[in-house]
This record gives sequence, structure tokens and C-alpha cells, in this order.
Amino acid sequence: MNNENINQLKEFSNEQMVSVFGYELIREILLPDILGKETPQLLYWGGKNLARKFPLPTLEEIVSFFSDAGWGQLTIEKSEKNHMEFHLTSEMISTRFKHKDTMTYQLESGFLAQQIQQQRGQLTESYEQQKKRANKVIFTVKWDQKDITED
Repeated sequence: MNNENINQLKEFSNEQMVSVFGYELIREILLPDILGKETPQLLYWGGKNLARKFPLPTLEEIVSFFSDAGWGQLTIEKSEKNHMEFHLTSEMISTRFKHKDTMTYQLESGFLAQQIQQQRGQLTESYEQQKKRANKVIFTVKWDQKDITED
């Protein structure tokens, strides 16, 4: 998929808004029922697959994608030699923290890992850390500069 496909999806989504209820029903009820205990791992790999279909060449485009996808406001908090730290916030995340004990942001984590891997050309992994009191999710994206990909 390319930017034209993204724009077509955005145009469609502007015409047909999905309710938060519908989104949460699929994300928090249906997918875990279908995927079972493997839900976090499969969502991580699903996020990586989405990133391959929607390659984004800049960090700014990743931030915009998160917003457009309804995943929340993504900010870059740290960028160092072998890792980056991102913070994700939204009203929906705050609500999930208030009403749900167990949740996963592995879809977003996998998406971030693959986007950064494609941008850097180095094997990359992302780790999710939920900060319920702060109402945010922290993603630490790490890579090994010696581990070059063949993408």
C-alpha cells in the first residue's frame, strides 16, 4: 500500500465514522475471544504487518498515522544511539485504565517497531509499558546498530 491507499482509507473514514463503542467491541472483546491467550503476540505481529503495508518515511508521519488511526497522540520523548522512547496518550486510553484491568497495546508496539526498523534499516523491537496513574503508554523501541536488515 502507498500514500494513495492511505488517503483513500482516510477519505472513507471521514465519511463513515466508527463509534468508539464499535472499535472497543472489536479490539477488547472480539479479538481476544478469537485469538485467545496469544492475543498480545499476534497483535504485535499484526502491527508489524500493518507497518509493512503502510511504510512511513518520517517520524512525523508515524505521529500523524497514530492520530489518524485513532490510536492516540504519540510523542517522541527520547532519541538516543540505540533506542527511542515514545509516549501515547488519549481519552480512550485514560478510560481503558479506569475500567479495565488487562489490556494490550501490542498492535501499536509492533507497528512502531516495524516503522522504525524500515526507517533505520536495523532490526528493531518495541516494548510496551503501561503507566496507569499517568494515563499513558510508553513504548521503548530498541535496535542493534550491527544487526542490519535486508528490507
